[in-house]
Amino acid sequence: IAMEKPVIPTEEQLEILEYHFCKVNKHPDPTTLCLIAAETGLSEDQTLKWFKQRLAEWRKSEGLPSESGSVRD
Repeated sequence: IAMEKPVIPTEEQLEILEYHFCKVNKHPDPTTLCLIAAETGLSEDQTLKWFKQRLAEWRKSEGLPSESGSVRD
């Protein structure tokens, strides 16, 4: 199984993604995700992956457990 290369968004794409993450919704619904993907020029899959990674980072920075284990362990 070929692993998909992680996409490194451009500065411009990153601004759009961050804006939506911080100001609009950390959990975009499929329609919103589709619109964000169209706006950035990334695929929906790439956009979803970015949001998942960003959410994990955000949870960590907020002192919340990401997927596994607690920060307080």
